[in-house]
Amino acid sequence: MKGKLVIVMVGLPARGKSTMGRKLGRTLELDGIQVRIFNNGELRRKMEAGENSSSAEFFSPTNARGKEMREFISRTNIEAARTFLAEGGEVAILDASNVTRQRRRTIAEAFPYLPLCYIECVNADEEALEANLERKATLKEFCHLSPEQALESFLKRISYYESIYEPLDEEANRILVDSFDNCILQEQISEVLPYYDRIRDILTTRVVRNLFLVRHGETWYNLEDRIGGDSELTEKGREQANGLADHFATIRIPTIFTSNYVRTRQTAEPIAERQNQCSIIALPEFNEIHAGVCEGMTYEEIRHTMPHVAKARGPNKYRYIYPEGEGYITMEERVHRGLKKVFFLNNYDENIMIVGHRAVNRMILASFLSRQEAEIPYIYMPQDRYYHIQIDPHKRIFELIPYKSNPVATKW
Repeated sequence: MKGKLVIVMVGLPARGKSTMGRKLGRTLELDGIQVRIFNNGELRRKMEAGENSSSAEFFSPTNARGKEMREFISRTNIEAARTFLAEGGEVAILDASNVTRQRRRTIAEAFPYLPLCYIECVNADEEALEANLERKATLKEFCHLSPEQALESFLKRISYYESIYEPLDEEANRILVDSFDNCILQEQISEVLPYYDRIRDILTTRVVRNLFLVRHGETWYNLEDRIGGDSELTEKGREQANGLADHFATIRIPTIFTSNYVRTRQTAEPIAERQNQCSIIALPEFNEIHAGVCEGMTYEEIRHTMPHVAKARGPNKYRYIYPEGEGYITMEERVHRGLKKVFFLNNYDENIMIVGHRAVNRMILASFLSRQEAEIPYIYMPQDRYYHIQIDPHKRIFELIPYKSNPVATKW
């Protein structure tokens, strides 16, 4: 159904509003809808360049000048959205905290003849929220502060918002979204809204602009056919890491996610060094499968010293669990949780890289490919190629790409 709509984002800072707003905007654009996002934070940084608007005190409810400036920025974006819709635009997304009822009433009064849909983003996952706060503290607006000072300032900013925060309750059309789990917690819709079915689909669907899934380079354990452990890269492995760095030098990678193991970090570091402001974030959810009593052993040693293990694992590798260790089946939940963290921490319109391990990367790839359990332990996961994944409501792309010169892609 065609028509005009105003989407009003709501929520405390660092809860995923802007990422959700970009996801909505980009997908609706792909549907051929004229969409524009009006972000108060971006406008603030343009109008109040320098340290003033990044200071926590700028957001204090008792700071008269700061409050006046914030209201001016909001009115400016509201007027820009009105103009956009009057000149043929179809969906305007007002991306700001909008945490008070008065602010939301002001927005509603500005669009008296148009339907409004309020989308409130929340996140109850403390680990993901903490990681996102640390990432926010590295933003350009905090470059004049140390990481510790930036985090303290951002936390104080949030406390000011919390002191005036009023959740959605009286708005006619409202949706409460868990931005970490991508699920709708509550919704109250009082009228027929344009694009409503599509919006619900976008809110609950994972959209991947570009995900580069990389296995770490060759390690000493790989040479000896040993499993698990925390082995370092060989000389060849370091060459592979440098080859990846060369390959991705002209592709923007703002964040690389790794496991806690040294081999993934050693693979990621040369890539990050060739980027402009690239962060490496280690997630324990992406640690390789733990082989328990078999850690550090070769498969040949397992067959000779623990034939019962080799025999039991053979018929169903996915559901087999190493004694005192893990199996594919038991690490499934943590790997999927790691993916949720990645997408929560990453801005929708940015490329993502994960440098992981063979078994972990198989689990990640399988979550996109819907592979059967029995197939997952055999998914091809080489060290001289990487997987490129792209998913939106209109297409799915999976490519296995060598990172030498003139790569030739294998597509499904």
